[in-house]
Amino acid sequence: MKKSVLVVGGAGYIGSHMVKMLVNEGFKVTVFDNLSMGHRDAVLTDSFVQGDLLNIENLKKLFRNYKFDIVIHFAAFCYVGESVQFPAKYYENNVVGTLNLLNEMLAAGVYKLVFSSSCATYGLPQATPITEEHSQYPVNPYGWSKLIVERILQDYADAYGMKSISLRYFNAAGCDPDGVLGERHEPETHLIPLILKEALRVQRGGKPGDTKLSVFGIDYETPDGTCIRDYIHVSDLCSAHLLAMTRLLSDNLAGFDFYNLGNGKGFSVKKVIEVCRRITCIDIKYKVASRRAGDPPLLVGSAEKAKLVLGWKPEYTTLDEIVKTAWKWFSKR
Repeated sequence: MKKSVLVVGGAGYIGSHMVKMLVNEGFKVTVFDNLSMGHRDAVLTDSFVQGDLLNIENLKKLFRNYKFDIVIHFAAFCYVGESVQFPAKYYENNVVGTLNLLNEMLAAGVYKLVFSSSCATYGLPQATPITEEHSQYPVNPYGWSKLIVERILQDYADAYGMKSISLRYFNAAGCDPDGVLGERHEPETHLIPLILKEALRVQRGGKPGDTKLSVFGIDYETPDGTCIRDYIHVSDLCSAHLLAMTRLLSDNLAGFDFYNLGNGKGFSVKKVIEVCRRITCIDIKYKVASRRAGDPPLLVGSAEKAKLVLGWKPEYTTLDEIVKTAWKWFSKR
């Protein structure tokens, strides 16, 4: 019998890629999304429920009408700067919304959850690459909202027997290798899409010197002066969620567990631009802007635990491979 999976936030960037993978793997998939950030046409399953985690009646109706073996939770606001400006929005959606979900899961007898978390829970890195043993002290409300949920998951495991796995990562990147799904954020803040949108502007006749692309700070203590970040292909992130889900469904876990997902080395902003130039064969220019408050020079995660315990093996191991999948999708739009 097919296992039934609820993907909360399944109309978003990572969620929609997850749904595609689950459907291809033969799971029965239902998506729950309020479409505030996601897109209905990105949901590649017929079972879609529009609703909000902050609406208890929406959740009660969902769990009355469907039976689930496990839940994967992607529905969160994730703009760091916005979280500093509007912390109430982040704590309400990310924390209160998750509490509502967990409580309705318990009421319906669903005790297994994969939670999409963030390496932002670690705060400023004391050492890199960041391992799971690193202290957790976030520096923004977004990071705190994810860490609070992780604390809740531990407490729900202890008190109610809920089993959950939290996956912490920095930057999802790339697009569906088949070119069916892509990265569609409004506003767009992710580096690779911003670079590729600039490439498209030039390709369509825009002057390279009139660039819309900004690099925030070129005087960091890194080899080329720009920030270094961790980039993981969205399909590899989804495969890690699938492995975590499989571990939970096999009952090979008691309580709450957590894993980092990362490439272990990272790439600088200038390096990402260089790779995008090479892949697109377009002269992509940028303008230098002031540093953004709270931007650490280096953020790189270690995924050794996920590789050892979950058996996670990323398929897209180079930045060139990641960018190629993104350009394939962006260049068609």
